[in-house]
Amino acid sequence: MARAETGAKPEGTPVGRRVFLGMVGVGAAGVLFGAKAQNWLEHALAPLTAKDGTGLSSFLPVGRFRIYSVTGDLPNKDIADYRLKVGGHVDQPLELSFADLQAMPATNLDKDFQCVTGWRVHNVKWTGVRLGDLLDRAGLKAGAQGVEFHSFDGAYTESLTMQQALRPDVIVAYSMEGKTVSREHGGPVRMYVAPMYGYKSCKWLDGITVTAAQPEPGYWEVRGYDVDGWVGKSNGRDDKPTS
Repeated sequence: MARAETGAKPEGTPVGRRVFLGMVGVGAAGVLFGAKAQNWLEHALAPLTAKDGTGLSSFLPVGRFRIYSVTGDLPNKDIADYRLKVGGHVDQPLELSFADLQAMPATNLDKDFQCVTGWRVHNVKWTGVRLGDLLDRAGLKAGAQGVEFHSFDGAYTESLTMQQALRPDVIVAYSMEGKTVSREHGGPVRMYVAPMYGYKSCKWLDGITVTAAQPEPGYWEVRGYDVDGWVGKSNGRDDKPTS
């Protein structure tokens, strides 16, 4: 039913000749010249996209992942300029820099990333701050019901109930596979919600809002996706959870 990490093009969508040749070039570079050349080509070719009927852009694969955007581009924010705002139904709103997040107690997870369309990346190493720790620092007011996430792409949103948000395997991630989360992967900071499909893990994260009522459905939920995106439940064909 659903089609994406933060969405996806339908299976079988034709890929243009430039994109195909670029993908071949990425693979060949990795064999002939190693990871540095492959990484350079991935970044150079990422703007070559294919769009489906929803306006969603599917970018070339980067590493083991497929890359999607709902805005047609890959937004960028320098680490030095990055700020994460935590507000809403809290005692003490926060505005945290990248360094502030790194200074908090870190949580390391080694878990799969599962797209609702069926593809999975095994044993991804994530480092970040437990969302629950951030919410504790901000101070939840009585009656807080959920959390809404906002992306600096200007379009994408997601949400979790408070019970889901306080799980130990839900983190605000700033490192992936031992490196700062890249622009292509939704960095410098993104959500990683381990037990749910990838569309729940908001990329290019810059805002977290605690709600006094039930949180609003996210970008894809209002377009028909499950609000509770548990792996193995939402698409009716994947029965191997990540945790």
